[in-house]
Amino acid sequence: VQLVESGGGLVQAGGSLRLSCAASGRTLSTYDMGWFRQTPGKKRDFVAAITRNDGSTYYADSVKGRFTISRANAKTTAYLPLNSLPPADTAVYSCAAQPQAPYYLPLYPYWGPGTQVTVSS
Repeated sequence: VQLVESGGGLVQAGGSLRLSCAASGRTLSTYDMGWFRQTPGKKRDFVAAITRNDGSTYYADSVKGRFTISRANAKTTAYLPLNSLPPADTAVYSCAAQPQAPYYLPLYPYWGPGTQVTVSS
């Protein structure tokens, strides 16, 4: 499966963005999916995940209540609305599919190239 993110950009603190992850090759319902983010010189951090079977969702503590992972009915696109953004949320956000380990570890074989989110103060 090929993944491509979109929806990143520059936003002021307190603002919102909606990230999308489009899949080609297979529907996302086949995979557990995750979103991660990374800033230069730092490791890739878990943001959110959604399971393929019952759609259970999981979030990093830092984004609970502000971000909501979901999949479209056609299940070829996953979404991650970002709300109440502080500058600390600035990062490259990447979606991933089919975790080979617990969902919060970046051990997924399929990754999108990422989309930059920049939150200005």
